[in-house]
Amino acid sequence: MTGDGDALSVAEVSRRLRRAVEAAGARLWVQGEVTGAKLAASGHLYFSLKDEREDALLECVMYRVAAMRFARAITDGARVEVRGSASFFVPRGRVQLIADAARPRGRGALLEALEALKQRLAAEGLFRAEKKRSLPTSPRIVGVVTSATGAAVHDIARVAARRGGARLLVARASVQGAAAPAEIVRALDLLERVAEVDVIIVGRGGGAVDDLAAFQDERVVRRIARAGVPIVSAVGHEVDVTLADLAADVRAATPSQAAELVVPERRGQRDEVARQRDALVRAMRGYLDECRLHADDNRRRLGDPQRRVHDAGQLVDELTARLSTRARELVAAHRRSALELGARLAERHPRAALAIERGAVDAATLRLSAELVARIAADRRAADALGARMLALPRRAVTDHRRAVASVVARLDALSPLAVLSRGYAVAIGADGKALVRAADAAPGDRVEVRLHEGRLLATVTAAETGSKISGGARR
Repeated sequence: MTGDGDALSVAEVSRRLRRAVEAAGARLWVQGEVTGAKLAASGHLYFSLKDEREDALLECVMYRVAAMRFARAITDGARVEVRGSASFFVPRGRVQLIADAARPRGRGALLEALEALKQRLAAEGLFRAEKKRSLPTSPRIVGVVTSATGAAVHDIARVAARRGGARLLVARASVQGAAAPAEIVRALDLLERVAEVDVIIVGRGGGAVDDLAAFQDERVVRRIARAGVPIVSAVGHEVDVTLADLAADVRAATPSQAAELVVPERRGQRDEVARQRDALVRAMRGYLDECRLHADDNRRRLGDPQRRVHDAGQLVDELTARLSTRARELVAAHRRSALELGARLAERHPRAALAIERGAVDAATLRLSAELVARIAADRRAADALGARMLALPRRAVTDHRRAVASVVARLDALSPLAVLSRGYAVAIGADGKALVRAADAAPGDRVEVRLHEGRLLATVTAAETGSKISGGARR
């Protein structure tokens, strides 16, 4: 045991350790799985070698010249053999391997397990493109699953505020560590219980590959795949793609980019609404102008509905008169024919023949008389039937024509402006005799005629309302 005057400084102890480590360790080959590989701005490559069978970790550094040759072999999850010599880094007080060469030895156990899980989930269809859902254009509430103390939630809130604001509902969860997968799944369950949540951002603010293990966990991947609302994965690691990225509906490189994808740009929405409103106004004006032209053309083609009805009634009267005249002519002709037949019958009646030649009637005269009587009876029956038909024909023709005229009248009445007036509407007529279609066509003080279904009103304009602006007062 030494006294206080014999104590060594920390720097002296570190230098002695460095000399001891460098003296004991010659150049050797070390095998392990790469983790935490990071290329610095200086060109130096920093990484760690992890023992796959035992809990052991060795930090390594490969300087710029060697890194330019062997950096491609040093990737996270790769199994490599690294040649170098041990050293003690005094400023940080740690042992590290200064590597000058590396050669690949296949995939590491972690990477192989991750690839096997990826293939199994892909075979189940969790990553299919047709399952991806589009993001809502105007979400009511944006759910966020991330750490409460990380930078991700602040980045999302800042971007949301810049883009016009959005309602954020944060479900806190650890994003790394053994408990992180269960907390992420629980946070997703909580957010989906809120009916107003239309989209959820899941992620963290970047980190090493080992820090992303929670987003490679099967429980998290399956929960994201069966989510009821669109999920945006924002792990914040641009180089590597996690299984959560593959299962989510949309992948964002950073939480800030996720917020830009989810939160709509209010100014752009307002401009788009204004453009669509102007386009709708132009379209409606064009449609109204087209309808007005069509109505004017129909009005010119239709003419006065009352005159059309009167003309049709006059035609019915004319046809009725012609049918009546023809019916009387046919009845008179049949009557004349019946009188002629009666006269001929009277001349040949058996009584007349008996008066002229009493006792000279023989069998032949009797037969002739019977034939004449039968013929006369048949002629009378035919004349009666023909008379009945001639009397029924004018009535049926008049009925058919009346039915046709009634149909035409009904169609004309449906097209008539008077039918519209009968439903409670009115037509305002200006001083020039034309119908008023816009409030701007009349000015305060103008005399107008308001035509109703029955009668008309004479009024004076006291106010003209155009859009939402009213000029003048109101007087009834």
